[in-house]
Amino acid sequence: MMKNTILLAVMVFFLASCAKEVKNEQEVYFNDFEGQSTKGISNALAEKYNGSTVLGRYNSSGFDLTLNDLPAHKLVEISFDLYIHDSWDGNKTSKGIDGPDIWKMIVDGNLYINTTFSNEDCDNSGFCPPQSYPSDYPNAYHNPKSGASNVNLPGVCNLAGKIGGTTLYKITKVIEHQQANLLMQCRDQLTQTNAPDPKCDESWSIDNLKVKVINL
Repeated sequence: MMKNTILLAVMVFFLASCAKEVKNEQEVYFNDFEGQSTKGISNALAEKYNGSTVLGRYNSSGFDLTLNDLPAHKLVEISFDLYIHDSWDGNKTSKGIDGPDIWKMIVDGNLYINTTFSNEDCDNSGFCPPQSYPSDYPNAYHNPKSGASNVNLPGVCNLAGKIGGTTLYKITKVIEHQQANLLMQCRDQLTQTNAPDPKCDESWSIDNLKVKVINL
């Protein structure tokens, strides 16, 4: 009897110690930009792309999303579709003429994404102009369009109509966060000093922006 009692106690302890944390998720923001509301977004731009309304396009600028009165939470999950339009040059540094083409996401003043994208093709020698994504700049050299969800989308301006002129990335970032307010900022540092219209040369936009708070 004593052995059975001890065995039962050990099993209860073991199961309790191995119990998984239960996540309680709550969506606090979603915008597919098909309506007119851009509440909470500063410097909101909107235009049609590939049959959908997107937030953008941006070049050497970006937007801020401010959320207030968030419910109690331990984590925040931010996800969105990021469109990289036209002639992004990745890690390239050509004496300040083109590149590096950097994209950033900042939350409450902290830098969570700092990366480059390349929409270029490999040349005849087999050299492929690298990008940092899915890693951070400047510590990685991946092939153009690495980690992309769709590489066969049409360009917008100087690559208008060209299939492959836009690349789609599905971005998801989970961060520790407990404050009642949140400030998300998306920015770029795009370099193309020899382009008569930099925004026509390279730009970006966002769709399906979602924010969840998570309690453990």
